[in-house]
Amino acid sequence: MPGDPKPASSSEPARVFLVDGDGLERRLIDEWLEQQQPGVAREVVRISSTRAWDAGRVDPALAARLAKGDDPLLTPVRVAWLPRETQGERAVRLTDLLTLGNPRAPTPIGKRWVLARHPDRCRVVAGEAASASALRERWRQAGGESDEDVTASFSLFVLRQAALALERAERPLRGARYKVPRFVRQEISAHREFRAGLATLTASTGQSPERVRRRARHYLEEIAARVSPYVIDLVHRLIGVVYRQGYAGELDYDRARLQALLAPKPGQTVVFLPTHKSNLDHAILQYLLYDNGSPPNHTAGGINMNFFPVGPVFRRTGVFFIRRSFKDNPIYKFVLRQYVDFLVEKRFSLEWYIEGGRSRSGKLLPPRFGMLAWVVDSWRRGRADDVLLVPVSIAYDQISDVGDYAHEARGGAKQKEGLGWFVGMLRALKRRYGQIHVRFGEPASLKASLGPPVASPHATRDDDGEEKNLPVQKLAFEVCHRINQATPITPSAALCLALLGGGHRAVTVDELRRGLVNVVRYARARGLPTAGPVDELETAEGLTRHLQALAANGVVRCFDEGPEPVWSVVPTQFLTAAYYRNTVLHFFVTSAIAELSLLHAATASGDKRQAFDEEAMRLRDLLKFEFFFAEKDAFKKALADEVAFHAPSWEASFPQGADAVEAVVRAFKPFSAHRVLRPFVDADRIVADALLREGTAAVEEAPLIARCLGLGKQYVMQRLVHSEESVSKVLFATAFKLAAHRGLVSGDGLEEKRRAFAGQLKDVVRRIDAVEALAASRRAGLID
Repeated sequence: MPGDPKPASSSEPARVFLVDGDGLERRLIDEWLEQQQPGVAREVVRISSTRAWDAGRVDPALAARLAKGDDPLLTPVRVAWLPRETQGERAVRLTDLLTLGNPRAPTPIGKRWVLARHPDRCRVVAGEAASASALRERWRQAGGESDEDVTASFSLFVLRQAALALERAERPLRGARYKVPRFVRQEISAHREFRAGLATLTASTGQSPERVRRRARHYLEEIAARVSPYVIDLVHRLIGVVYRQGYAGELDYDRARLQALLAPKPGQTVVFLPTHKSNLDHAILQYLLYDNGSPPNHTAGGINMNFFPVGPVFRRTGVFFIRRSFKDNPIYKFVLRQYVDFLVEKRFSLEWYIEGGRSRSGKLLPPRFGMLAWVVDSWRRGRADDVLLVPVSIAYDQISDVGDYAHEARGGAKQKEGLGWFVGMLRALKRRYGQIHVRFGEPASLKASLGPPVASPHATRDDDGEEKNLPVQKLAFEVCHRINQATPITPSAALCLALLGGGHRAVTVDELRRGLVNVVRYARARGLPTAGPVDELETAEGLTRHLQALAANGVVRCFDEGPEPVWSVVPTQFLTAAYYRNTVLHFFVTSAIAELSLLHAATASGDKRQAFDEEAMRLRDLLKFEFFFAEKDAFKKALADEVAFHAPSWEASFPQGADAVEAVVRAFKPFSAHRVLRPFVDADRIVADALLREGTAAVEEAPLIARCLGLGKQYVMQRLVHSEESVSKVLFATAFKLAAHRGLVSGDGLEEKRRAFAGQLKDVVRRIDAVEALAASRRAGLID
């Protein structure tokens, strides 16, 4: 038995241990304290469970101790319960979660069972000590003295700091992946800026202070994620089970690159900006983060996904749900801004889809600026030293959602998210869709991109938080460009690029291989990213294997009743095949524009080089709602570099006449315009013809698109457009934006402007036909 306790030195502050736990845990802590400091006098305050801290209830024992007026050194202590060790890692197994409950928070009976059978799973942890005076000063800096009940406010503040200290102490035992925010509502509500903002809102809205506070608390509860380590473990196991139903093998990504991104500089907050092509996107990125020992990102999600049971589960893995629109609601906007401030300041990684929603065409959508505006605003106001934007491309060999996208493109209604929709999504994964490829683009630093974090006087924001500051818009487009540059060319995308280029024509495997030779060589020479080795696309065995994978999901078909098998796109699946092809079109757009511009220059009178440049800029303007383009000077340079790649002495051809310029076009390998641009130009042409039929009448988007769907189907039957893929609600919507931008929707002089628009498109189509004829000549061996 130990002797009488030794009194602490009178010159030392009293050491007070704040003990959190039930009866068994308190006994374990008492034993641990005696082992740490045998025979030394110590003061123990047995405080409430951390669950009471979250509820904001004052602990009477702690409040009484803090009221004594001295300056004790406070050390929080509690017992940490750990999962069993498996292969050197204390990982939670699915059986633990579903049968025995949460091993990190066992029941009273479970605690005794663990202590008896697995004592290594029970550890006493102590948080970093802090003096009462130091805590009181931090409380004052946070604005605590302005609370009505300062005694209760300081007591709750000490409890929160104790809990946070214990979280940090447990992190080496539990792992960094369980770094989750605590006391979000309390931390945000106590911040000086939040209090000042509520006072401003009270004055500007004319509402009472109590009503403003109540609404702010309600919105904060609605928005904020409530991350649970238990659910993080559970969802990780479930994601692995679900995605492997439809996708083979391990996820294809660069582990070293991801781990480097997960180790940011001090004071730097990381934001992941992935593409959005499938409902699996968020789950896949979360799975990778977990496997690399990182906590899930705090992810902005649409309120439409907040349905039972998906919403509550997602919220506990870091998803926070945002209303689609919050016009005329200044309190909601203020609370959202404060929540983003909190996440940025506390260095919790964020995630959202910069496109705003899933791509229905396969191409990357134009960026939305709202969430980026909130983060930039937080950084400008000093909430973080820097923010690192990480472009992420998530590519799939095939996508289970693509059938829904094709249905919507034909004019069908989007299925509303709900339990039935979710079950259907899971059922669709029973088929095989190949592999998933994740690529991380070059990160963009806010500090490096935007300069010092000073609030811009030119920054304005619309009612839904859309940033109108030009540098932020440029940054968003730069991120999208980096996403495109990181997107790998999958075998499915390459095959669909080749098959759709031939329209309805069926091809043998050998014809397909020869048609892809120049595509593969171009990808190698340009160093384009690929999903696995492209060598498979150069062999009959590799091509046949990937064709069979597409055929298994009804995208292509094989006719084998003749002398040799031939393959073609299933007539009803042109939109599906186009989706896969469109994921990589951006790599070939510049080349396609160069081909068409050279053909225009060849027949132009006067300065042919000038004619080339002017036509290239006209095509850039025609296609700017479909593709991302660099600014004009950079675009011209990229165009010149592209032509020089195929024909190094191309500029010398212009003075030599039309034949020399056409020879430059014939040097292009592969030809791209008919494969890349025809579907979009044909869709534009359908819209142009529909506008011509309106005469001088103004039009509205929805009725015009409905008429375009009918006109497009007629054109397909008449073979006036190349294929069914151009008859797409998605493409017509973009064409309508182009028409509105050119003043073709309403206003004066409509008939003349509409005729000019249709005339331009017909001229572009004639040149696309010429490129397709050159491609046919190459297939026939008539040209090199």
